[in-house]
Amino acid sequence: MSYAQQSPPMGSGSRTGTTAIRTFEFGKTHVVRPKGKHQATIVWLHGLGDNGLSSSQLLESLRLPNIKWICPTAPIRPVKTLGGFPCTAWFDMGEVSSSSSSSENGGNGDEDWEGLDASASHIANLLSTEPPHVKVGIGGFSMGGAVALYSATCYAISTYSNGMPYPLSNLNALLALSSWLPPRNNININIHPNNNNYKTRASSFPIFIAHGIADDVVLYKYGHQSAHSLYSAGFRYITFKSYEGIGHYTIPREMEELVNWLASNLGLEG
Repeated sequence: MSYAQQSPPMGSGSRTGTTAIRTFEFGKTHVVRPKGKHQATIVWLHGLGDNGLSSSQLLESLRLPNIKWICPTAPIRPVKTLGGFPCTAWFDMGEVSSSSSSSENGGNGDEDWEGLDASASHIANLLSTEPPHVKVGIGGFSMGGAVALYSATCYAISTYSNGMPYPLSNLNALLALSSWLPPRNNININIHPNNNNYKTRASSFPIFIAHGIADDVVLYKYGHQSAHSLYSAGFRYITFKSYEGIGHYTIPREMEELVNWLASNLGLEG
């Protein structure tokens, strides 16, 4: 599936003055059907260089028979952090950055907003046809988790970074493992003092963040700072889990805590 992103003209409040159109060609989407009553659907996003198939194989083994998992595959694109080498990536990236764009926190201030918006829009499209009685959520690992966290800000503010409206109004859960929040300076609740819709969405939106303390790919401090930044921006329903001695990978205890958190927050039947 392809997605065309056109940058708004100068003066529209955009981050760029160009009108070039970038087309993103997403790969194959894999679906894990619920084994029981369909109560929830979650789009799960893989990490850099991975694909939806490997995600689906992991998720199929979880004790969550009432969840439908949608596992898309990111477009293949050159990635700066890999020296321009092309691989599956939800957006282009240099250094991994936390939710502050300062050098102290690892940010480089050069986010691929078009790529982020294209991926967030692709996810929203995948969830837009789910039945109204089914709860929906977004999750991911590493870069996939970064897009999930970015989608949480789009949901709360009701717009993408380019000002276009974010279509989903019913997100029920967000999960990010070994990940970070891409910088978005307009998520502070103080910038939206009269936006009651933002305050309501942010304060009641359940978010699960987990990170290994020994992670040497996406440093633990970025995950911790991301949780703090979201809380400062009005997101009050955050669960943050840390794992001593664990690197950039998942472990059974982490996945079991994720399963229990989803079952509790989505009200899933056993």
